[in-house]
Amino acid sequence: MGRLSERLTGHAFLGLDTSVFIYHLEAHPRYLPLTQELLTGIQSGQWAAVTSTVTIMELTVQPWQIGRPAVAREYEALLVHFPNLTLADVTRDIARKAAQLRAQYRLRPADALQVATALVHGATAFVTNDRPSAHVTSLPDVIVLDYFS
Repeated sequence: MGRLSERLTGHAFLGLDTSVFIYHLEAHPRYLPLTQELLTGIQSGQWAAVTSTVTIMELTVQPWQIGRPAVAREYEALLVHFPNLTLADVTRDIARKAAQLRAQYRLRPADALQVATALVHGATAFVTNDRPSAHVTSLPDVIVLDYFS
């Protein structure tokens, strides 16, 4: 068990920021061991997780920009069919919570929607690499990947 898994002990339901998926799919040398540990744990049922449909936008923008629609569709399919991962739509409750988070913490819109999704769905930890999100005291536990790499 790695340090990240140890840090997640006691959490059953995690919120995931888009960076987790970007680092994993791009095989980022610094973060790939962490994303493998995390996503393997989710896939095996060690944890369940939620991410916003905003992740589809953030994850597929580059393939769309470079004219690779098949890759964009493949990324979306991976998210939709990933075991133990809920891909949550942005609801009115989530939008309202995101607005409150933006007002209080000055988060960017996409970050606020990700954090709000985690909160509304009852995640007890949020995994990100976005330092402003780390200051959200509404979240029980914010895990910043940089602290483990």
